[in-house]
Amino acid sequence: MFDQKPAQIIIAHRGASGYLPEHTLAAKAMAHALGAHYLEQDVVLTADDRCIVLHDIYLDGVTDVKKKFPRRAREDGRYYAIDFTLEEVRTLSVHERTDPRTGRPVYPGRFPINASRFFVPTLEEEIELIQGLNKSTGREAGIYVEIKRPAWHERQGKDPTRAVLAILHRYGYRRRDDRAFIQCFDPATLRRLREEMGCELPLIQLIDEEGGEEAPRVDYAYLRTPEGLAEIAAYAEGIGPYLGQILTGVTADGQPRITTLVADAHAAGLLVHPYTFRADELPPGVPDFDTLLRWFLHHIHVDGLFTDHPDRAVRVLRRLP
Repeated sequence: MFDQKPAQIIIAHRGASGYLPEHTLAAKAMAHALGAHYLEQDVVLTADDRCIVLHDIYLDGVTDVKKKFPRRAREDGRYYAIDFTLEEVRTLSVHERTDPRTGRPVYPGRFPINASRFFVPTLEEEIELIQGLNKSTGREAGIYVEIKRPAWHERQGKDPTRAVLAILHRYGYRRRDDRAFIQCFDPATLRRLREEMGCELPLIQLIDEEGGEEAPRVDYAYLRTPEGLAEIAAYAEGIGPYLGQILTGVTADGQPRITTLVADAHAAGLLVHPYTFRADELPPGVPDFDTLLRWFLHHIHVDGLFTDHPDRAVRVLRRLP
C-alpha cells in the first residue's frame, strides 16, 4: 500500500475519447495537451504476439475490419484481434465506437464516423508518443496499462501479461515511482505479477459486476467487502470500481447516495480510481457533469478517476478548495 496519500489524479480513459476516436494516438496526444495526469492503454495481443492498444479483444466495434476482411469472423460473428497479424491490423482504419450489430455510433454527439484517418497503435508506439510529449512539453504524464482478458488469451496459447511487462521494463517502467500503473479485472493475473514476476509497479484491481465478460468467475461482490478489500491489499495498491458501485443514486433533496466502498478501501490502505466519467452519459438524477466530478473528487474523496473528458475533470480538480 502507499505510505502517504498522493495527489488526486485524472486518468484519460482511452485518451481524450470524448473528442477523438478512442485509443488512437491523436486521442492520447490531445489528452496529454488537456492536462491528464495519466493516459490509459488497454492491451490485447495479435496473432504474431504484438501488443496493440485496443479496448476489446474484438476489432469490429472500432475499425473497418468487416469491410477489409469480410470472411475472417469467427462463428459468433466477431472479428478477434488475435486472429490478425500486426501487418493486417495496420491496414485497418479506426473510427468512433459503433454497435457492431447496427453500425450506429454508441455516442452520436462525438467525432464523426469515418472522418479523417486513424489507426490501431502498438503499445510501444504509444509509450514513445507519451514519452516524447513529456520531453517536448516539460510536463510528465504517466501510463495506466490494462491487461485485457488474460485468461482468455492464455486459452488461445498467448501470454499478454509477460509481453506487457517486458515492454514496460524496456521503456523504463520498473519501480513504484515510475509513473505507471498496471490494472486488470483478473486477481490471479495481478497476484502473478506481484508474487511470481516480481513486478514493483503499482497494481490496481478492477472491480466489475458479477458475471461480467472480463473475468466471469471472479466474485466481485466479495472483493467489495472489507474482507475482500483486505485480500486485495496483499497484492495490489488500489481498486478500480465502476462508479455505480460508489454512487447508487441521488436523494430527493439532490444529494449523492453513496456506499461505503471508498471508505472501506481507504481503511484497507487502498487507492480508489473509479471508472468511467462521461459528460454525455450521466448517472440518473445527476444534474450535470461538473457536479458529478465534484461529488467524487471533493465529497467522496476518491484518489483519481477515469474520464473520457479529461479537460473538464482537470478544471474541476484545480478549482476545488
